[in-house]
Amino acid sequence: MVLLGVTSSQPARSQANLPVYTDHLVNGFQDWSWAARNLTNTAPVHSGNNSIRVSAMGGQALYIHHGDFNTALYTNLSFWINGGASGGQPLQISGILGDTAQSPTNLPTLPTNSWQQLSIPLTALGIANKPNCTGFWIQHKGGSNTNDFFVDDIQFVAKAAPVLTHISVNANQAVRSVDPRLFGLNTAIWDGNFDTPETLSLLREMGCLTLRFPGGSLSDEYHWATGKSLTNTWSWATSFINFVHIATNLGANVFITVNYGTGTPTEAANWVRSANVTNHYGFKYWEVGNEVYGTWETDSNSSPNDAFTYATRAKSYIQQMKAVDPTIKVGVVAAPGEASYVNGNATHSAYNPRTGQTNYGWTPVLLATLKSLNVTPDFVVHHRYPEYTGQESDPTLLQDSVGWAADAADLRQQINDYFGTSGTNIELVCTENNSNSGDQGKQSVSLVNALYYADSLGQLMKTELNSLVWWDLRNGNDTKGSMDPVLYGWRLYGDLGMIGNLTNRYPPFYAAKTMQYFARPGDTVLNAASDYSLLAAYAVRRASGALTLLVINKDPVGSFPAQIMVNGFNPSSAATITSYGIPQDNAAQSGTVSQDLARTNFSSAGTNFNFTFPPYSLTLFTLAPTAPKLIVLPQPAQSGSFVFQLQGQAGVRYSLQYSTDLTTWNTISTNTMAGSSTNLTNAINPSLQMQLWRTAWQSQP
Repeated sequence: MVLLGVTSSQPARSQANLPVYTDHLVNGFQDWSWAARNLTNTAPVHSGNNSIRVSAMGGQALYIHHGDFNTALYTNLSFWINGGASGGQPLQISGILGDTAQSPTNLPTLPTNSWQQLSIPLTALGIANKPNCTGFWIQHKGGSNTNDFFVDDIQFVAKAAPVLTHISVNANQAVRSVDPRLFGLNTAIWDGNFDTPETLSLLREMGCLTLRFPGGSLSDEYHWATGKSLTNTWSWATSFINFVHIATNLGANVFITVNYGTGTPTEAANWVRSANVTNHYGFKYWEVGNEVYGTWETDSNSSPNDAFTYATRAKSYIQQMKAVDPTIKVGVVAAPGEASYVNGNATHSAYNPRTGQTNYGWTPVLLATLKSLNVTPDFVVHHRYPEYTGQESDPTLLQDSVGWAADAADLRQQINDYFGTSGTNIELVCTENNSNSGDQGKQSVSLVNALYYADSLGQLMKTELNSLVWWDLRNGNDTKGSMDPVLYGWRLYGDLGMIGNLTNRYPPFYAAKTMQYFARPGDTVLNAASDYSLLAAYAVRRASGALTLLVINKDPVGSFPAQIMVNGFNPSSAATITSYGIPQDNAAQSGTVSQDLARTNFSSAGTNFNFTFPPYSLTLFTLAPTAPKLIVLPQPAQSGSFVFQLQGQAGVRYSLQYSTDLTTWNTISTNTMAGSSTNLTNAINPSLQMQLWRTAWQSQP
């Protein structure tokens, strides 16, 4: 085993802490206190402009809450505390797991008018290495002491990064094949720049293979034939025919979302007829409504946002649409969690025979009702947005993508429970994903969201979800979200699009562009692993036989060295690195140098090699297979043929080339190896003085 040239005597490498309070709550932490408090107190303060003033007695507490987050990267909870004019407050602190307080730890008696830093080990709080920490509270232990105390500069202290991270790739362990629907974008009907040559060029540049229309909540107001909705009397900037121009020229796979909220099955069937029967567009994937489980979605039915009503009407949609074109696939919207989106309507329920529980959530009622109606959808649709306005956090966002596996497992389990074996062929797809579904701030157009996109796609590709359609291509500027300095990035606005205006490429665009060099349809996703969560690793075996390895450094400050071990594949020492990160993002700000992907040569690849990954970066290795060999075999007597052996690697495509002059070479066959060698027989032309053969890795089809 080849090890990086480091020893345990070297200093620990840095990793970013997780701030909680820096003049105000940051990183998605929220005030859930049940004590009198002021989070913008101006005196005394330890640093900055503000501190937290707390007036507590008799069990009251300052409660700092967060949605479930993983504490594995942190060792201590650190904060500064001041006893104020009188001091002496009797306090204790409790860590919270899944909204349940753990055993309290007593704090020392607070000093008078003096700041004291406390650093409490997470082990003492009972929240060390837990995936479901939901915060902590500082609680008055009792009595009538109501003297104000003050808290400032709260943070979770990071562990030292490992001296060496180990990344492994098993080229013999295939996870799944790569689906073209994994490289998708939503299109917005308000995008006035959509039907343009620039859009087509940008989509090709980023390797987009799938488009969704009209997408989003307006789908449940949009009437395709007129291009209008309930909320306007004019046609939107992008009509269906505008969408068709780009989708057909791109050769994209297409998802169409038909109007459930204010539409009819007949309207949807007519859309299928116009698209696929009259005009032969061949649009295959059709969704019945968009997020209609949510009360934010327009729904004019007598029981709006109701799973039973939706399932009953979905039957008519599916039947009428497929009567027009039996080749299409029609899907319904679902959500993980059997208790999700009850919406206050408990009229209908669903019994789970596996658990013996009766559930009232959207997906159980939807699936059970469809099953009772003898209707099986072709796929269920999942949307994932891990954040909402006020919850933005770069560190927690970049640890969120592991949730894809749980989402896929949850949806499949519900299908199994409520459909049984008849639901085996129901696909799982994701037709919307981005970081934040609320008002947008600087994170949405930052390098962090680019890393999230790549990490999200890498994790999703290891599940059975067969599409990822990002929201969206162009969305529009937003200034209502967080611009907090604790968030990385210099653009003081938000935008869920990958493109701003006509051609302004945001960081997520470059992440998508990187991913086309990582994987394409027909490739095979491999099992890759990293023993450090801030270095995520993903691998793919390309159809050509090459191997690609994507490594994402999710830390803003640490450069992390790693040992990369490749099993089941022998790479050439010469590799190519495609990278995107802080240098390109800084270049976009300054406008002085290229902000595009960097391409460099790397000469130290092998089955074991070392590399140091810079902070906040995407690094993609393209590993070519070692060069093949031609070995002359014993020749059969007077056969008129020449027999030799091609030695290479299984799964690699090699071309056999022929020449009579060492100048002009013609490919006479292409061979994808099933094993490490294959014998080839070629006819000899006795009239030629010289005949030559050679072989080479064929990197392109």
